[in-house]
Amino acid sequence: MRRLLFYVVNKIIIFVLMNSKTNILYKTTEGKTITWFESSNKYLILENTTADILKSLNKGISVNEIAEDLSKNLSVPLDTTIDFIKDLEKRIYGAKEQLETEEIIDYKDIQIPKSFEFIKYYKVNNVVFKISYLSEKELSLVHPKFAHLVNENLASFDYEFDVFINNNAIFLFVDKKQIGAWDNKNIHYFQGKFSMEFIQKIHQKEENEWMGVFHASAVSNEKKSILFLGDSGNGKSTSLALLQANGFTCLADDFVPIDSEKREVYSFPASISIKKSSLETLLPIYPELETTAEYNFTRLNKIVRYLKPNNNNYFSHLPCNDLVFIKYVKDSDLNCKKIAKIDAFQQLIPDSWLSPKKENAQIFLDWFDSLNCYQLTYSKNEEMLKTVSKIFDNDL
Repeated sequence: MRRLLFYVVNKIIIFVLMNSKTNILYKTTEGKTITWFESSNKYLILENTTADILKSLNKGISVNEIAEDLSKNLSVPLDTTIDFIKDLEKRIYGAKEQLETEEIIDYKDIQIPKSFEFIKYYKVNNVVFKISYLSEKELSLVHPKFAHLVNENLASFDYEFDVFINNNAIFLFVDKKQIGAWDNKNIHYFQGKFSMEFIQKIHQKEENEWMGVFHASAVSNEKKSILFLGDSGNGKSTSLALLQANGFTCLADDFVPIDSEKREVYSFPASISIKKSSLETLLPIYPELETTAEYNFTRLNKIVRYLKPNNNNYFSHLPCNDLVFIKYVKDSDLNCKKIAKIDAFQQLIPDSWLSPKKENAQIFLDWFDSLNCYQLTYSKNEEMLKTVSKIFDNDL
């Protein structure tokens, strides 16, 4: 019976819901129900019958009453339905969540250093950032992706960021206000927060005005955008580099923000990360990669070079109607097909930041339900480019 009623994102069904009742949102998609829990900001995929049980529990209807209806509808013994509902109630409302959480260190009395080894000025359209790094270590965590924005001939700036390590924690201050501190295990959280502060200043939007940020690449044809997703090594960034060399525009790579008001992809001005394995394909198109600095990220077990995006308007934002899960497979035939939204959802969620605000969660569910989701496997670049053009033209 549990196999019949449960369908779970990432095989995790344990969440902290502080009280016996909580705000829950439901979205029925392709015969399943995507469920969002406000108290944990987590998403769960349920069979529709299980979602109906959860709705009843959250309304305060008794276990016995729900079990009697379920027993009649499914023609199973009453004891079985009672046990199932009690088990569901315990799993959803009673257990502690065992997921990775962000650890922010509280160092209220830390002062900004009086001097920094590196001070860089970055210009994003007409917005200027002064970013100070205490040493080469801090510089390496941020600067490589934004080096193409550096302009050293600036006398004034709009925003000031300070990045420094103290007491084995990395600190971020924005306009002399402490944003947070993270230990060495949570450097990725620092980098995510840095990027979030960056886009807030560029686009003049607060954090609660973003629907989400996605680990993807965003490409536009100047009218709309497509999100490309894929596991590391699947060719996502290589495909992005090929697309921008063939008439498309890179809106964002790895960090793709979407706002809640317009539900549009906003530009993020970081460079495209290119792995060593892609150089053979890309050097004939981008000869500058031959002499571009190489960065070895031991924590991520990858060596990359950075390619400047071809976007000339970092204020741009465009609607997105399509998700493409892309994969390069040597000597494979081209295969592009629509995939189930539930499958796409399970691939999209794990590496995404999604707003904990209830209104934004509903916007995200509605936006996702409106998308076309594709799986694109290719080996020949020309075929990939033609297929992406067809997706843009709604011609598949």
